[in-house]
Amino acid sequence: MKILKNKFLVILILFLLGVFSSFSLPPYNYFFVNFITFPFLFYILVNSLNQNIINSFLIGWIYGFGFFLSNLYWISNSLKFDENFKNLIYLSIILIPFLLSLFYGLFSYLLKFFNLKMDFCSILIFSLTFSIIEYIRGTIFGGFPWNLISFSIVEFTSSLQILNLIGTYSINLLIITFYSLPIITLFNIKQIEKFTILLIAILILFLNSYYGNNRIEKIEQLEKKIIFPSIKLISPKYDIERFFTDEPIEKKLNELIEISYPLNKDFLLIFPEGITNMGELDKLDNNLNKISNEITNNSKIILGITFDDGEKIFNSLALFNKDFILEDKYNKNKLVPFGEYLPFENFLSKLGLKKITRGYRSFSSSNERNIININSISILPLICYEIIFSGKLNNNKNDYDFILNISEDGWFGDTIGPIQHFSHSIFRSIEEGKDVLRVANNGITAHVSLNGKVSKKLNTTEKGSIEIKSVSRAFPTFFSIYGNKIFFCLVFFYISLIFFLKRIK
Repeated sequence: MKILKNKFLVILILFLLGVFSSFSLPPYNYFFVNFITFPFLFYILVNSLNQNIINSFLIGWIYGFGFFLSNLYWISNSLKFDENFKNLIYLSIILIPFLLSLFYGLFSYLLKFFNLKMDFCSILIFSLTFSIIEYIRGTIFGGFPWNLISFSIVEFTSSLQILNLIGTYSINLLIITFYSLPIITLFNIKQIEKFTILLIAILILFLNSYYGNNRIEKIEQLEKKIIFPSIKLISPKYDIERFFTDEPIEKKLNELIEISYPLNKDFLLIFPEGITNMGELDKLDNNLNKISNEITNNSKIILGITFDDGEKIFNSLALFNKDFILEDKYNKNKLVPFGEYLPFENFLSKLGLKKITRGYRSFSSSNERNIININSISILPLICYEIIFSGKLNNNKNDYDFILNISEDGWFGDTIGPIQHFSHSIFRSIEEGKDVLRVANNGITAHVSLNGKVSKKLNTTEKGSIEIKSVSRAFPTFFSIYGNKIFFCLVFFYISLIFFLKRIK
């Protein structure tokens, strides 16, 4: 193509391809654009790398910059709540995509060593390299597996059921491969070969859809486990700026109780992340009876608190009885960089920087995630973005009834961020074979069944409560047992297939 001889046009096209690809993700879900963007990216890589039209690293980096700029701009919204960060808002809009795009730059740089051609082996190499880089992005330095290409099919519940076998990174590899296949129409091979490849691809998609529909049907026939006490998920929609004022905790708790009405039986009341801290709860003595009397004697309360043990400070999920006596707690394992702790704190704190959330001290992380037991209920606790990490939820491998994810998405305002965050709950429910109960202050509160279907939901603008009386009974999934080892098995299969095809060729 003559257009590839113009470096400026190549740069512009790569940037736009990244932007268009981002619209395949939630909340837009225009998945079909990837059947155009990925073949174009592949075509540019094959021709540019062979002709040195543009630096190999820049090809991926420019595509990635367009991709991340258009789907992660909302992160900068979290900086508007503190005067220390307001001057960094516009810088963050550019800096975050700039850094994340380095992974895609590495992807295209590595491809120059494989002598890509317009053939099927090159598609496999392209897809495999892209997916390995995505795995590295999701795991290195704590990982940020946000907006993997696989999330473009979040609305196709039947197609997602294979997650219970192979997990997110494996399905990411397969999806990238399928999105790239339309380029086969331009290959200089026999029509029968093109037809055979595309026919096999369609057959695989059909079998996966059949498997998915069959699994959904079986899950819907499963006996439900009646949970006691019944659960209420409370979404108060507190303005995030309220947490930067010294508002009495009694006022917040009374509002939460009112939203929870009616309270005419025993409930497990679940409130969102970061509602208060232990210091505030310890001052409840004078008004405790008024709040406590609204709740039955056997009711329990879970809420997000800040827990300070004198040496360290934790973002915690805490279990209380009706008199707000602490019975159990979980300290967050995976902390948000800059949001909850300041990387290179000794250096950056001297420049006047601090974590985005309230206070100057960074949170500490815990390395334990134990199951919380309440009467006959067992819960795997997750706080905020811990839900995004595939294959790393239940390291102890102890069985439990459901996943509980409390969150605060108010930092990102009325943007696409909270919807993207929620989509991870759908993936985790299928992977782990467990219902997910998600409770967000500002964000989506929902009950997601283990087949990925949303049975009850409060949108980001809806204030209220959801009552849950039962969850699905299930056994551990194949993926929940073996985790991302399955991804490496699929990588080995791709490598073997590439060598086999090259050998017979």
